[in-house]
Amino acid sequence: MTDQVAAEAARLLRAGNLKGMGWMFVAAIGFASMHAAIREVSHELHPFEIAFFRNFFAVIVLLPILMKMGLAPLRTGRPWLLSARAVIILVAMLIYFTALATTPLADVSALSFLAPIFVTLLGMVFLAERVGWRRWAAILVGFAGAVTIIRPGLGAFDAGHLMVVASTVIWAFALLIIKILSRTESSTTITLYMGIMMAPMSLVPALFVWQWPSGEAYLWLAAIGAFGALAQWALAESLRLGETAVVMPVDFCKLLWAAFLGYWMFQEVPDLFTWIGGALIFIAATYVAVRESRQKAPSAIRPASGPPG
Repeated sequence: MTDQVAAEAARLLRAGNLKGMGWMFVAAIGFASMHAAIREVSHELHPFEIAFFRNFFAVIVLLPILMKMGLAPLRTGRPWLLSARAVIILVAMLIYFTALATTPLADVSALSFLAPIFVTLLGMVFLAERVGWRRWAAILVGFAGAVTIIRPGLGAFDAGHLMVVASTVIWAFALLIIKILSRTESSTTITLYMGIMMAPMSLVPALFVWQWPSGEAYLWLAAIGAFGALAQWALAESLRLGETAVVMPVDFCKLLWAAFLGYWMFQEVPDLFTWIGGALIFIAATYVAVRESRQKAPSAIRPASGPPG
């Protein structure tokens, strides 16, 4: 009987891992496709306006949840912390979308893998979390990968690279706040407050650069909202169903798909340094994510959260 239970548990684990890998693949394709759509529509609209429409469509997606659950998920004892998180994410999003308008898609995807590494560093500083030598080694490998891509002083550096790294650092602060909020607030409350707050907040900077989109631009903006919502949901589902160590390697498909879309849509060809640096960052981030998942702290969040968008 015990053997049958163990066999069934192993079967369920394998099935969950396979489903998790599938959803991680969907998330990777969704994020890279959203980035390509942002790059395409940025030829017509300012990144600040694109960010507003991204958040506007997110609110539309969230409306059915509010209609079904009512105002109960909006009851919270930490409105200021939720507000701070929304502001931080908006700043990260504005910088990230600005970088996407000019920086090769593969470079953006590769550098965005730095987020789990920055979360680990911030957790050590602000939450007094212990970081062993293995994770320190992973952090150093990740930064070596970033330097490989950016190559400061060797002519390959541009402002877009710096903006992606800056937005990733800011995004890591937002993930740290989620880590704190998750001790007392549900995922539904955290998600709803982000969507409801960010739409009107992002309208303010958008008004300074506003121009009405063309019919084609509206289609791209709707695609950005759809890809973003799908990618975020698929990421959460992947990490819910599968083991982090199993599903995380599939996230590298984001870099592969971004490279393909960059070549197909914008004639961008990633160089060898992008592939080497991206691989180093990804390996380091995956190791950090796996180590985080094995801590099994009640308040821990999955550090494999997607880019600011």
